Amino acid sequence: NYADIIVMRHFLEGAALYAAEVAPVPIVNAGDGSHMHPSQCLLDLYSIYKTQGTLDNLNIYLVGDLKYGRTVHSLVKALTHFNPTIYFVSPKILQMPTYLIDDLDKNNIKYEILEDFRDCLDKIDVFYMTRIQKERFPDVEDYQKVKGVYVINKENILGKCKEDMIILHPLPRVDEISTDLDETKHALYFKQAKNGIPVRQAMMMKVLDK
Repeated sequence: NYADIIVMRHFLEGAALYAAEVAPVPIVNAGDGSHMHPSQCLLDLYSIYKTQGTLDNLNIYLVGDLKYGRTVHSLVKALTHFNPTIYFVSPKILQMPTYLIDDLDKNNIKYEILEDFRDCLDKIDVFYMTRIQKERFPDVEDYQKVKGVYVINKENILGKCKEDMIILHPLPRVDEISTDLDETKHALYFKQAKNGIPVRQAMMMKVLDK
């Protein structure tokens, strides 16, 4: 009775949808398990648009935990509206869920599945890195096999990518992005995080019909 909006983060997939069916006020999904994270997706799209000047026809790397990473799940769904070419870079046990790949096929979106981010680096407009999250793994041994498998730094990025390529990350990071990239022109992850303020303000205004 005290709230005009409820912003909900929950460890179970579908929790926000269930809450929305019974709550008398709008529910904003701030992440439901390993399913989706739509508010992060909107600030990601905004960050890409502000730097690239468009959301259309971009070449996009999604790197790291693509199986449990809810931020990349939401981003893939949204990108189907903008005719991207998507490169999925992950270990085999962390590849993008089949239902999202099927959605890309249904919408005739071009994509490739890779295990090494260096394979197509010179084509990429947006490099979206994610951390491999220990808490998502049902078996800790599987986590031990893949932790630290992807680390980007000046040595393996600079001079090998497009001049205007941007690096995004939903944060927090562990060791997958070296701090030596933080001051480069490619690093956009801190601005990306800052963009969450106006984007989430706009969301709240929208659901309040202001």
